[in-house]
Amino acid sequence: MAAGRFPVVVYSHGLRSLPALHAPLTSRWAAAGLVVVAPTYPRTNRRARTFSRDDVRNQPADAWRLVRHLVRLSARSGDPLGAHLAMDRLAAAGHSAGGHTTLGMFASASPVPLRVAIVIAGGRPVVGPVRPMAPVLFVHGTADRIVPQSIGRAAYARCLGPAAFLSLRGQGHGEYLGPGRPGFPEVLATTTDFLRWTLYGDRGALRRLPADATVPGVTTFTTRSFPA
Repeated sequence: MAAGRFPVVVYSHGLRSLPALHAPLTSRWAAAGLVVVAPTYPRTNRRARTFSRDDVRNQPADAWRLVRHLVRLSARSGDPLGAHLAMDRLAAAGHSAGGHTTLGMFASASPVPLRVAIVIAGGRPVVGPVRPMAPVLFVHGTADRIVPQSIGRAAYARCLGPAAFLSLRGQGHGEYLGPGRPGFPEVLATTTDFLRWTLYGDRGALRRLPADATVPGVTTFTTRSFPA
């Protein structure tokens, strides 16, 4: 394990999914200098004994409970994980219902500020009205039939702080999250740049964002209230 403390990303999976299914993306974030914490939600994961779609509304609170646990670990002298957690640089990200969970975290009581969020194929906040001030990146396929892109676009329009929207032409609900699939290199580069900029203050990553996110015929990239 590398020496030092690193920003933390809480990653939330979608309905009937598992954290391991998102490892092609999240492991590469870890390689870029981030601690990715990916909980398995008890009633919405693929192996849940009692599956309940309605339990998504409880997941923002579940995520914050996990964050509180991590805060305690980070303050514990000699803890092998806590010694590497920079809990003052916290991000949230998620796919589908996990994206809804991520937005819902902005409406929940927080033990530490949420510095940035990435919403992949999501956009419905599951609790309370949400108009984030923190930077938010949305990733969405134009042909998504499970969560139509219009839902992500509406959430993007509600953001009060810097926001960006990566649109994948002709893509559905998440096939672009797999290596070797069209759009994966752009999703990986854009999300990594976004996290490096917002959590490390990496101005080079900010400058790379437009080029990394834009490939004619594959992706389009728009921003609101974005720094120059």
